[in-house]
Amino acid sequence: MVDLPDEINRLVTRLETLERRVYVLEHPAGAPSPLPVQEPGSLPEAQAGEKLSGSLTGGVFPVLGKAMLGIAGAYLLRALAESSSLPRTAVAAVAILYALAWLVWASRAKAGDWLAGTTYACTSALILAPMLWELTRRFSVLTAPLTAGVVCGFVIAASALAWKRDFAPVLWVANVTGIAIALSLSIATHQMTPFIALLLLMVLICEYGAVRDRDAGVRVLVALAADVAIWALIYIYSSPQSTRGNYPSLSTATLLAPGLGLFLILGVSLIYRTVLKRKTITVFETIQTMIAFLLAACTLIYFGPPASATALGIFCVALSGAGYAAALVHFDHAAERRNYFVFATWSAALFLAGTLLCLPTFWQGPWLSVAAVVATFAGIRLRRSALELHGVVFLLAAATVSGLLDFIFSALAGALPGAPGWGIYLVLACAVLCYAVMKPCPEESWRQQILPIVFAALAIGAAAALVVEGLLGLVALGIIPAAHHLAFIRTFTLCATAIALAFSGSHWRRMELTRIGYATLALLAVKLVLEDLRHGHLEFIAASIFLFAITLIVVPRVARLLPKS
Repeated sequence: MVDLPDEINRLVTRLETLERRVYVLEHPAGAPSPLPVQEPGSLPEAQAGEKLSGSLTGGVFPVLGKAMLGIAGAYLLRALAESSSLPRTAVAAVAILYALAWLVWASRAKAGDWLAGTTYACTSALILAPMLWELTRRFSVLTAPLTAGVVCGFVIAASALAWKRDFAPVLWVANVTGIAIALSLSIATHQMTPFIALLLLMVLICEYGAVRDRDAGVRVLVALAADVAIWALIYIYSSPQSTRGNYPSLSTATLLAPGLGLFLILGVSLIYRTVLKRKTITVFETIQTMIAFLLAACTLIYFGPPASATALGIFCVALSGAGYAAALVHFDHAAERRNYFVFATWSAALFLAGTLLCLPTFWQGPWLSVAAVVATFAGIRLRRSALELHGVVFLLAAATVSGLLDFIFSALAGALPGAPGWGIYLVLACAVLCYAVMKPCPEESWRQQILPIVFAALAIGAAAALVVEGLLGLVALGIIPAAHHLAFIRTFTLCATAIALAFSGSHWRRMELTRIGYATLALLAVKLVLEDLRHGHLEFIAASIFLFAITLIVVPRVARLLPKS
């Protein structure tokens, strides 16, 4: 049934609309424009066009026009500086204040009006940068330190204004301008230290902003510029003096300060954010901290006193202990595991680097072997696989610096080595100890068995190499060993090792030993082709093949003697 009141109201509305249109036709000069009834949210095409035109004429064009007026004022100031009608120092001061005024104007743009703020900030930068270049290079009104100070004030003012209103475009424009001026003038003037100091201050400001949760993303660019500048300083001043051209001489303290300062700034910021504020370390912070440490280390090694390498090694070991403490105390129970793994990995790398830098070669192997045992025990006790992995890394490093890996390779495949030193026996004992403390887990996957496999392979390889050395010594009591004797002794030792590994793996339910036993069979097959068939006599070749055949038959049977469950 039709609702009559609604129909009547609709007819009345239509009649009123028709009356207004007729009135407009009869009185076109003074009549107001009728507003037809519209659906909510719809916009007539005429009004849409007027709005677009208004946004251009009332928004973009006036902003660009004001910016062009600012550029015109900058050219006027440049003309005054070039004409010498006024003191250039006064013109420079006016130009700097003029650029700062535009920066303030940019920061006072309406909330959400990023176009005006960005345009006025760019205008400020376009006024300041060319003016500073000419005042420093062409007119020589400003010295390099004074120019760096002016840019520093510009960046500080921009940061304060941008943080106050949370206006990121002003911050980006100011920092990009500071980076461009610092890098270009450091190259043009050959005075690097004032502009590196400027970049370090910019890094400090950005890190302070990150600590206060006001990071606008520009810190990545600022840190990269500081890295480039400090690397250039190291490269130039580590070269012979004859290749530096007219770069000024710098003191040792001046050369050391940039690299150490950058690492100090980033290190303090990182510790505050991760340890005290419990923030998760970012990928940028991880990479940048490593770069800063490498720059500081290179600075210290190139420009420091003769004992700098030893001091750096001691510092690395101490920093490694602090990193392990932070990882285990502050980050071990956190839900986000990135901080734990990053700090633990850094600590392991610092410990290795510190050991190689501050200890004599003779003591590096024993020191790393003991560290491997400690890390493995701690990893098993705390159930932290990362520490067990560090134990493997330390043990492999100890085997490398002590000569154990060379001894194993030479005894089993290459030319016979000399008598092993006590350091090799110590590394072997530590490898056996690390493997012994690991609990057997026959159900573990290949990925979980990698660590015990490395421990066991290192210990077994060292033991087999010692057996070859011993057997060869016994043979040498009766005859002079030849190449075919050595090949047969190696084959015999490897066959016995494969059978012993298969039995041990089955008896003690150590699947990694069984797998190493099968890997030994593959090594035997390659050895028969490359060594026995090339250097052996026929009877020794036959004996080697016989031993290999027996081993191929025995190993699978021995591996299945006992159930694995």
